[in-house]
Amino acid sequence: MSSKTPATDPAQDAAKVSPPPHAAAGIPALNHTTRIAAAQMGMARAVKTLLRVNQPDGFDCPGCAWPEPEHAHTAEFCENGASFTYNSREQDKETPTYGGYSTRITVDESYVLRIPDGLPLERAAPLLCAGITTYAPLRRYVTPGRKIAVVGLGGLGHMGVKIGKAMGAHVTVLSHSPGKRDDALRLGADAFIATGDEGVFEKYAKRFDFILDTVSARHDYNDYLGLLRRDGTMVLVGVAEPTLLSAAPLIMQRRTLGGSLIGGIRETQEMLDFCAKHDVAADVEVIPIQKVNEAYERMLRNGVRYRFVIDIASLKQG
Repeated sequence: MSSKTPATDPAQDAAKVSPPPHAAAGIPALNHTTRIAAAQMGMARAVKTLLRVNQPDGFDCPGCAWPEPEHAHTAEFCENGASFTYNSREQDKETPTYGGYSTRITVDESYVLRIPDGLPLERAAPLLCAGITTYAPLRRYVTPGRKIAVVGLGGLGHMGVKIGKAMGAHVTVLSHSPGKRDDALRLGADAFIATGDEGVFEKYAKRFDFILDTVSARHDYNDYLGLLRRDGTMVLVGVAEPTLLSAAPLIMQRRTLGGSLIGGIRETQEMLDFCAKHDVAADVEVIPIQKVNEAYERMLRNGVRYRFVIDIASLKQG
C-alpha cells in the first residue's frame, strides 16, 4: 500500500475536472453512479489507496501542504493558507480549484474520508460541511446533561439540534420564526423559544451552559449572551454582518464568546462515524443541476428543509 498518491500527468488530471457550471455556493453535489459523497463546498472522485474498492468515500474542504505537527489535523487553519475545494487555489497558490461541481477530481489520499455503511450518500453529503461545522464546537464544549441552545433552525441549525441531542445534551432551539416549532421538536429538540416574543430574553436569562449560534443575518449578540449561565460559552458558526458587542454581558458572568470554522480530516471522520452510530444525517432535497438557479432562489427565501443536494449525474443530461 502506497503512503503517497501516485504521481500523475497534470494535463491528464486537468482534463478530468470540469469547471463549475454555476457559482451558487451552499449546495453540495452528489454522484450516485460513482458512489461518492460530497462536501457542501466540494465533490470528489477520490483516490482509493486507503479504502477498499467500491467503498463510498468523500473529500473534505481544506488542504494544507506543510502543517506544523501540533496542527496536523487542523488544516483549515493552515498558516500558509488552506486550499478549499472550489473558488480557491492549490498550495502552489496559482492552480485554481474547480471542485464540487465536477464529475471527477483527483485528490491527495490524505483528504479522503470513509463514508460509513448505513449513511445514505445524499444525506451524508452535507455532513461534510454542516455536520462538521456544528460537530466541532459541540464536541469541544458539550457533555451529557448540559443545557444548550441552538440559535437558528436552518442548514446548520438542524444539524446542531441532531448532533447535540445525540451527545446527550438538553437542546433548546431559539428562532425568530414561530412556525419552526414543530420542526424543531421533530428533529429532536427538547424545547423551542420564539425570540420575537416580548420579554423572552429576560424570562430565559442565565438558562444555558452553551449556545451554538448558526444565524448569518444580523442580530444582537448581547441579548443571546445574557441567556448564558456563569462561565457559559457562545460559539458563532454563522457569519453575520458586524454588530456592536458590549463587554458587560461577558464580564459580569465570566462568559466567553468564540467562533468555529469546520474541522480537520481526523475530526471529520470521527463525526461521520458518530453520525452513523447515532443514526444522524441531514434532511435534504435532491435536485438535478438544471434546477440550481431555482434552488438558489428558494434558499434565499428560506424555502428548503434543510439542504439541497445536487445529483451530479444530471450534468450528463445537458
